Amino acid sequence: MEIHLNRVDYVQVGVTSQKSMRLLPALGKKATQKVAIADHDGILTCFGMKKGEAVPVFKTLPGQKISRMDLGGALGTPREKIFVCSGSQVRGFTKKGKQFLTFEANLTESINAMYVSGADLFVCASYIYNHYCDCKDQDYFLSGDKINDITCVSSEKLPHLTPVLACQDRVLRVLQGSTLAYDIEVPGPPSVLELYNKDAGEEVLYGTTDGRLGLVQIGEHSAVAKWEIDNDNKKGGILCADAYDIVGDGVNDILVGRDDGTVQLYGFDSSNEPTLRFEHVLSESVTSIQGGCVGKESYDEVVTATYTGWVTGLTTEPQKTEAAAGDEFRMSKETQSKVEALRAELEQLQGKVLQGREQYQQTTQSSTAVSAVPVFSINDKFTLCQDDASYSLTLEVQTAIDNLLLQSDVPIDLLDVDKNSAVVSFSECDPEQPNGNFLLATYRCQANTTRLELKVRSIEGQYGTLQAYITPRLQPKTCQVRQYQIKPLSLHQRTHSIDPARPMNRLSLVGQFSFAEIHSWVVFCLPEVPEKTPAEDDITFYFRNTFLGTQLEATYCKGEGHFQSDNISTISILSDVLSKEATKKKINLNISYDINDDSVSHTLRMIHPKLEYQLLLAKKVQLVDALRELQVHEGNASFLIPEYRSILDESASLLEEYKKQPAHLERLYGMITDLFIDKFKFKGQNVKTKVSSLLEILDNYDLNSLLEFFNDV
Repeated sequence: MEIHLNRVDYVQVGVTSQKSMRLLPALGKKATQKVAIADHDGILTCFGMKKGEAVPVFKTLPGQKISRMDLGGALGTPREKIFVCSGSQVRGFTKKGKQFLTFEANLTESINAMYVSGADLFVCASYIYNHYCDCKDQDYFLSGDKINDITCVSSEKLPHLTPVLACQDRVLRVLQGSTLAYDIEVPGPPSVLELYNKDAGEEVLYGTTDGRLGLVQIGEHSAVAKWEIDNDNKKGGILCADAYDIVGDGVNDILVGRDDGTVQLYGFDSSNEPTLRFEHVLSESVTSIQGGCVGKESYDEVVTATYTGWVTGLTTEPQKTEAAAGDEFRMSKETQSKVEALRAELEQLQGKVLQGREQYQQTTQSSTAVSAVPVFSINDKFTLCQDDASYSLTLEVQTAIDNLLLQSDVPIDLLDVDKNSAVVSFSECDPEQPNGNFLLATYRCQANTTRLELKVRSIEGQYGTLQAYITPRLQPKTCQVRQYQIKPLSLHQRTHSIDPARPMNRLSLVGQFSFAEIHSWVVFCLPEVPEKTPAEDDITFYFRNTFLGTQLEATYCKGEGHFQSDNISTISILSDVLSKEATKKKINLNISYDINDDSVSHTLRMIHPKLEYQLLLAKKVQLVDALRELQVHEGNASFLIPEYRSILDESASLLEEYKKQPAHLERLYGMITDLFIDKFKFKGQNVKTKVSSLLEILDNYDLNSLLEFFNDV
């Protein structure tokens, strides 16, 4: 069953954080709801709709950036009190805007997640969880990785209110008091948690940064995964979710907001599986989503808040279009008055802009002029995509982007992104120069582009910095720089376990180093490792190479570190980088290796299907032009053998795929070459002179010939 929703824009506030907009409970069964939204200017705004106009209920004065919002109230009463957090402070407001609470949590870091239930307040700041009851300290927990969100489950089956933390290391941690009851492994880093039934129930919705959605049932001693939706269509990461029965069939539908602006509505079919019923794309990331009734009584809607502060409704109310004689469109009186009000507001704003420009010109020409650089917010994200082993760089600015300069001091490939309409141009680079660049690319954006998505692929073993210089369409011209670290093992991703049956190579380090020092080296080498030194005496992390599928286990403690991988090149990179880092600190390391020769043929067999596919793709692409010429010359392609006809039929998709994967074949050749050099490096042999022979074998590729070459040298 398809659902049709119509878009209505309500108001715009300042830049908003994740989960900073809520709908207050309705006073009657069919009454409209008020909207409360908080922004980075520290302003809490509450408004309602009357005759199609947004009418403010209250608006607080500007202050410190508001990072989260939740609703609360005495148990058994409507949740109509508004709680917001700024820095480490929590404030409470009534639905009329009167402040009744100011609570200083005395945390060293800003609160980034909050949940309120009756007299209980649960707050999280990076790695720390705190529970307060009547503003008195109750429980404390230090998480192993960053906490992204929190919710609490209450039901008859559970003895008390049970907090659930969404942690960056792909785990949901369920707490009992100040201790960890158990944890739940999820397929990606969870970014948001939401109760499926707001009144009571132990089912929790989670969304991940890589765009997956799932539902788990929380028990006292363990949890049950109910269902999970993969991100097959490569949509953005999930920033917000809600459960609300918008269809009216008595079953809560699931509302999802993503960081690429996609709004989705999932309903349930007869087999109780979630199915996509509605999708709408906004031009910027969706920071908050709620189901309710705002615009007109009896018409349910999906209310969203975006990064730049737009509050938008997707309503079930049908759009009114009135046709007069001759089918000419005629506006209703209500619409006409709206248009007139907007025109008046536009004229007023244009007047203010002119006045502001004149004032600026006068101040810049005075003898005491001070240059004022306009301040603008940037929402950026640099994440590894496991599907295609590339890094996605997303930049979102509160105003239109004029251009973006990308600069890298390490070799990286820029990949094509369908959503990107910017014009890219490359500048020549000389990497041999001191501080030379490997990449200089400029993106010129079209008018009104506020969001830009890029994809880059790095080479493991080559590490450095990628810098983005963002220039918005603002006067005077100004630019902000963002830096992103390309790590030595940049294509590795955290995982929950590894396959112990694989042939493994081992690297062991012993030396006079502290736990914090070796942890900082691992953070430098590998992505997705928490910067904070673990509280335990020792730690084990598991990783998977997203490009090849090889694995790595890292176990270390004070004075000792053990690393094992089925890819000898991973061990070689780790050995080189860890030695360099220890030398910088003037620490002597005793390094030992245990190399398993079987791992080399194992890795080559893992590369084989990818290499075979890329060679076949390159061969097909080479034939496309010749086959097209033949087709034009002969008038049709019926005389060709079926294999060539299929190449012609698929030519557009083949060329598109080849264009999207530049240097893919060279990348695989490079990995095999590194594997060859590393295998013999550990045996004390330099085989760089034999690389040309290896490349000849790769040009006439056969797996058995390649395995023989590796073994016969």
